[in-house]
Amino acid sequence: MNRNIFNIVLVLLGMTFASVAYAQDASCPDGYICTKSDTSTSANTESTTTVISPPPSAISPSINSSNSDLCTIGVAGAVQTQILGISAGTVFTEENCLRLKNAKVLYDMGMKVAAVSVMCEDPGVFDAMMNAGTPCPYDGLVGAEARAAWMANQDKQPEEDGKGGFMGGMNEAEKSTLGGVGAVGGILLLLLAL
Repeated sequence: MNRNIFNIVLVLLGMTFASVAYAQDASCPDGYICTKSDTSTSANTESTTTVISPPPSAISPSINSSNSDLCTIGVAGAVQTQILGISAGTVFTEENCLRLKNAKVLYDMGMKVAAVSVMCEDPGVFDAMMNAGTPCPYDGLVGAEARAAWMANQDKQPEEDGKGGFMGGMNEAEKSTLGGVGAVGGILLLLLAL
């Protein structure tokens, strides 16, 4: 039994010296089996979070034209890009609508000649009245006397301004506003194309 203890002690001493020898010398001595243990740990963690959400919306102003008693035309628009959003709106007064409303109010008040005079401010109505043989009133004159007065003062007859169409009934401020809205719209469309 002592011999077994002696052998165990001897083996343990041998292992101790072998470990010391191995730590001091990188080569393994003859007759020993050497093991080398290296532990290396490396951890790389990379995390990316991407949030995809829609851009805020540019909402064009609402222009209520449901009231048929108004003589206005509403124009509104909006454009939204990933970077920039813009909206604009404006209202234009339609001159012929105003003329019709004014003439109706005058007629309803019993002022028929004044109502016809208001309608005669339109060159088309003026020409139609002359062609029908019922010329527009001129300075309180009606009938043949009004025709003679209009012929003597042709420079006072309403004339076509040659601008007709959508822009023809607008004043300069309204045309300028519409031009500005068009320019902003063009720039935004250019941004969208890029």
